[in-house]
Amino acid sequence: MRELILKMFMSLDGFVGSTDGNNTWMINPDPVAKAWGVERAWDAGLHIMGSHTFREMVGYWPISTDDYAPPMNQILKAVFSRQGPAILDAARAVLDKSDALQPGAESWADAYVASGDLAREVARLKAQEGKPIFAYGGAAFARGFVAQGLVDQFDLMVHPLALGQGLPIFTELAQPRRLTLVNSKPFPRGSILQTYRPA
Repeated sequence: MRELILKMFMSLDGFVGSTDGNNTWMINPDPVAKAWGVERAWDAGLHIMGSHTFREMVGYWPISTDDYAPPMNQILKAVFSRQGPAILDAARAVLDKSDALQPGAESWADAYVASGDLAREVARLKAQEGKPIFAYGGAAFARGFVAQGLVDQFDLMVHPLALGQGLPIFTELAQPRRLTLVNSKPFPRGSILQTYRPA
C-alpha cells in the first residue's frame, strides 16, 4: 500500500492559483529550493494529475532540459480524465512531432488513464506496490482529493506573497479537518515547505 502526497504551491494567504490564470508567481527563483524539489521528485513512484495539467505538462516536459525534466519524464504517470484514452492523443502528438525528446518522454503516451470514480481509482493506485504517488494539478483537481479524504500527506510550498484573491483547495470540506504539521523547511529566498498529515 502506498501513500498519496498532494504537492501544491500556495500563496501566503492560502491560494493555490490565481483567478486570472496567471500563475507565474509559482516559479521559484530560489536555486536551493529548486535543487531540493528535483531531488524530492525522484521519491515518487507515480505522478498523477488532472487532464488540464496533463496537457500543459506534456507540452513541456518531453522536450525540456530543465533539471526537473528527468524525474517528470522517467517516472510513470496517471491522468484523471473523463475523456478516457483520448486524452493520450495530446501526448502522442507532441512525441510524434519532436526530434529532441528527452529520455523517458515516451512515458507520457503510456500514462494510465483513470476515468472512473475518483475514490475507487485512487484506491486501485494506492494498492499497488512501490514508492508514493505524487499528485499535481489545479485547484479543482486537488479539491476532489481533499474533500474525499484521499490525501495522506500535503506538501505545500508556501511562497512569501499574498494574492488577495485566488483559488483555494479546502473549500469543499463537509466539516473542519485537523492536520498535523510534521515538517517545516525554510528556503533562503523566503519560501517554506509545510508538510502536513491528517491528524
